[in-house]
Amino acid sequence: MDLTTLPVVGPLLHSGADLLAATTAALSPVAGDLAAATAVVLLTLAVRAVLVPLAVLQVRAERDRRRLAPRIAALRKRYGKDAERLQRAVQELYTSEKVSPLAGCLPVLAQAPVLSLVYTLFTHGTIDGVTNTLLAATLAGVPLGHSLVVTLTSPLWLHAWVVLVLLSVLVVVVEAARRANLRWNPVAVPEPGTPVPGAAATQAIGRWAPFITVVFAAIAPLAAALYVVTSATWTLGERAVLRRVLA
Repeated sequence: MDLTTLPVVGPLLHSGADLLAATTAALSPVAGDLAAATAVVLLTLAVRAVLVPLAVLQVRAERDRRRLAPRIAALRKRYGKDAERLQRAVQELYTSEKVSPLAGCLPVLAQAPVLSLVYTLFTHGTIDGVTNTLLAATLAGVPLGHSLVVTLTSPLWLHAWVVLVLLSVLVVVVEAARRANLRWNPVAVPEPGTPVPGAAATQAIGRWAPFITVVFAAIAPLAAALYVVTSATWTLGERAVLRRVLA
């Protein structure tokens, strides 16, 4: 079943396609061949600007968890062998201090529908029964509907450099964000000789999980990769400013 033909999804995607097409047309006299890519970037920036209040909540929640870290460490020391009791005690602490452990997920959850919209717009030949003209848009010779994998296995492989540059920028941004997060939320180091079950696996996940976005950007359409790179760069700068202001 084609999801783009569903009663709600189809018109929504059609509206999104019309918005991007109109923005591209408005930018064409200035941006030329970069108009469509610029429209995707502007859409991303508009979405992130709307989500600033959620980002403020996220950083405040980080600040509160940082403040509560010594008390949580004490609870772990007290109830370390009773996982259920520890979880209940931590939840009670969050409740009493009016701290939401889920606040940090809000910006990501809010962006998911928009990223899905961009992904779908550049992976379907027709939208709500109408030919999808967005697929004809390119960036440095690469169609916005092509992923790195598709580009490398097509006659356009000489133009794959543009996708590789985007992915390289994303790697740098993700690593910078990971290090900034570690400085803001340092990982608790257990006392020498204290066994911590699953510590190695947790560290490995924390080290490499952020780079899942790079893998997604490599296999997603170039338009979605543009969205991810722009959003990640915004997040890095936004988080640095808010952490300084709200510290």
